[in-house]
Amino acid sequence: MMNTTTTLNQEQDQTLDYERVAQAIAYVQANFRQQPSLDEIAGSVHLSKYHFQRLFKRWAGISPTQFMHYLTVEYAKERLAAADSVFDTALDSGLSGAGRLHDLFVTFEAMTPGEYKRQAAGLTINYGFHVTPYGDCLIATTDRGICALRFVEESFADTLVRLQAEWPQATFIESQQETAVIAQQIFYADSSPKPLHLLLRGTNFQVQVWRALLQIPAGALVSYADVAAGIGHPTAARAVSGAIAHNPVGYLIPCHRVISKSGSTHKYRWGAVRKQALIGREAAQNSLHISA
Repeated sequence: MMNTTTTLNQEQDQTLDYERVAQAIAYVQANFRQQPSLDEIAGSVHLSKYHFQRLFKRWAGISPTQFMHYLTVEYAKERLAAADSVFDTALDSGLSGAGRLHDLFVTFEAMTPGEYKRQAAGLTINYGFHVTPYGDCLIATTDRGICALRFVEESFADTLVRLQAEWPQATFIESQQETAVIAQQIFYADSSPKPLHLLLRGTNFQVQVWRALLQIPAGALVSYADVAAGIGHPTAARAVSGAIAHNPVGYLIPCHRVISKSGSTHKYRWGAVRKQALIGREAAQNSLHISA
């Protein structure tokens, strides 16, 4: 069993890896017209090309050149062109209440506004902060399921305050050990885990959108219009975008797989760079799985 010092060092290394990956993505975004070379991208994060290659191989399993290809508009448009058949097949497969994300089986129940008013006052929410391949995250859970997974954009304190504001009558208890088990299952489990159950609150339309997102396969990209058509509201792309923006459980409900029809990936509740990191690493994992 690893000691606490070893675990802490590994978490620090992983945090540093993601920070450098995020800096590299941000640099490419800011300088895409100049098409920076690999040496220039590596230099932007103060690494040699050799160490930059090792960083991406460790974090994504592929080279930085391969990874950056998955972030191009051309790649996004290719995935969008394939979205119709992929999305329709997923929605037609009968998985109306559960989806598959990598090896994760996710189900959820939804609180109506009335239930929320009646029950939130007696709700106990356990929470903890954890290191992930995409930066730090806050996980919150109740005895009925996970009610929040959000990446830390500002500080731990600000992230927790925002969650508490959404559940003002609930009792919050820090429970790092309990939520660490969930974080391990979501981000690091090698074998098929037990199903994960979510407790969500939202309007009927929001819940409908979130349920549809669970059907988007890993590595696929769809547009807001695709989702709107998939749930039977083809003119509601803007409303779909609003529902996605209020997704309370990032990553598990994969709103990062929804982009604009133009191929742009800029909109994401937890930052445009993190969305590209999610898309790129997921595409990399898919490519490694196919080639295995």
